[in-house]
Amino acid sequence: MSTVLLTVDAAAARRARARSTRSVGFTVLGVMFLGVMLFPVYWMINASLQPSGNTLTADFFPFDPSFAGYETAIADQGANLVTSLIISLGTVVLSLVIAAPAAYALAQFRYRWINVALLAILVAQMIPGIVIANALYAAYNDLGLLNSLPGLILADSTTAIPFAILILRAFMLGVPPSIIEAARVDGAGQVRAFVSIVLPIAKNSLITAGLFAFLFSWSDFLFALTLTTTEDIRPVTLGIYQYLGTQVSNWSAVMATAVLSSIPAIVLLVLAQKFIAAGATGGALK
Repeated sequence: MSTVLLTVDAAAARRARARSTRSVGFTVLGVMFLGVMLFPVYWMINASLQPSGNTLTADFFPFDPSFAGYETAIADQGANLVTSLIISLGTVVLSLVIAAPAAYALAQFRYRWINVALLAILVAQMIPGIVIANALYAAYNDLGLLNSLPGLILADSTTAIPFAILILRAFMLGVPPSIIEAARVDGAGQVRAFVSIVLPIAKNSLITAGLFAFLFSWSDFLFALTLTTTEDIRPVTLGIYQYLGTQVSNWSAVMATAVLSSIPAIVLLVLAQKFIAAGATGGALK
């Protein structure tokens, strides 16, 4: 009996060592992949702190960091950063105002045309951005929306709204109908039930959709390049693109602009990650 127990214990120990070895191997592999993916980010920060502004002769670590590049970037691109922030926040608001009730209708109502509407939304996601940009340029030229903040907000929303509808509908399909029916029994109309019941329940999905809408708008380059013809309105993506031609000898300013433009997206991703991972009906079930 003792021999059998020893054999079982030895087998269990071997399996534990094998699992431990695999775990260490996967961890090392993951760290290596993470290092490769994050190295461009590190080099961007490193180059932004180089006193000479030349990335070809840059040290691997900024032993003598200089913030002159950030001073130049803020002076030259500060207004563009503010412009991008206004456009992105406007895109988030407009996208959620349109996508939330549309997703609620597609999730809770039962009509024959819903499948057709979903197909149209999917097709809208497949249309190349350059096609939409060219069509909007012709329309904006007639409407006077070129080189304007509302024009860029509307253009960026054309990308964010279909995606937000799909995300919000997937969450709202899980909203228990009994909650809405209880609100209707208490005298609430469809709009009141949607605003007071569904939106608080779908808080996590709203934050997720809003985050993606912000990122779509913040990183937009195609609409900014096509729908702006003057320097009055210039998002930071277009500012960096045009900055490259004037700062070829001062890459620290270019990299500093890239670092500054990355901060809002990084901060939002860090703050919203728990909402992205959470379920939309978690609040309703508590």
